[in-house]
Amino acid sequence: MLTYTIRRLLIAIPTLLFISLIIFLVVTLAPSDPTANLPLSIPSEVRAQIRESLGLNEPLLVRYLLWLRQFFVYEPLHILDQAFGWSLATDDMQRILSWQTRSPVADLIVQRMPQTLWVVGTSYIIGVLIALPIGIVSAYRQYSWFDQVGTFVSMAGFSVPTFFTGVLLIVIFSVQLGWFPSIYDTTHEVTDLASFWVQVKQMIMPVAVLALYNAAQISRFMRASMLDNLNQDYVRTARAKGLSEQVVVLVHVLRNSMIPVVTVIALGVPTVFGGAIITEQVFKVNGIGQLLIIAIQGGDVPTVQTLTFIFAVLIVLFNLVADVLYGLLDPRIRYD
Repeated sequence: MLTYTIRRLLIAIPTLLFISLIIFLVVTLAPSDPTANLPLSIPSEVRAQIRESLGLNEPLLVRYLLWLRQFFVYEPLHILDQAFGWSLATDDMQRILSWQTRSPVADLIVQRMPQTLWVVGTSYIIGVLIALPIGIVSAYRQYSWFDQVGTFVSMAGFSVPTFFTGVLLIVIFSVQLGWFPSIYDTTHEVTDLASFWVQVKQMIMPVAVLALYNAAQISRFMRASMLDNLNQDYVRTARAKGLSEQVVVLVHVLRNSMIPVVTVIALGVPTVFGGAIITEQVFKVNGIGQLLIIAIQGGDVPTVQTLTFIFAVLIVLFNLVADVLYGLLDPRIRYD
């Protein structure tokens, strides 16, 4: 397993380099101008100087290599300095700066990450915890009333877009009933039990929207995988040996059924860090997703480039995590 993991990590290096090149070309060649949002009274000579100061007059290859050096060398050194008080980075090591705020992009991500983890992370955990038992029971009691209801809710949750569900909850529970706030207050701090309850109330609707969407998708995969394994020969053999139904289903069938579901769950983890862009816009959650939208609207190439590449790194990483978990769940799978 260790040899396989090291080999996959080595293969990931050229993969990520190729992805970084594609992201760089797509973002850089897009018709965006960092000076487009500046006042029209600014002379063209000043605009040209601004573009030159941002390095836009350099050849594409030079800009790409400079960005790679900033991302993989300079930024990690600055982050280590901030985290541990070291002095690894020198003054000439330029960080990746946002064109809009002139602040380091890494600092912007750190500022937005807690809100995303609070809302999107919580909703993903709740969605997984709801989806797995629903999928298991639906498969075991196929075509029962529980299976029919679970199928209907799953199809509705997966088919209805999150922006519609979010607006619907706002109209019902905020406008009509007044139970929950319609806008997420990112400045709220939890200091006591009362403030914690306020935090819970403002999280309920965005978490419910995302948890429903995640649970709907994962529960369908769980149900299909369980049904596929319940009809296998090893299940009949286990029952013939006198094993209890609980052991057969929750030990033998569930373990083998989790193999394809692990892929869905693992590949969904990067969305937690990426943020639910649409839902964050609906509830005004000041998270990573909203940061990406603002950067795209403002033509902030360094921020868009950095965020999308981080998402790509997370996807490659959790693909590896899913493959490693395969070997732990199924003893027949050996990589070494």
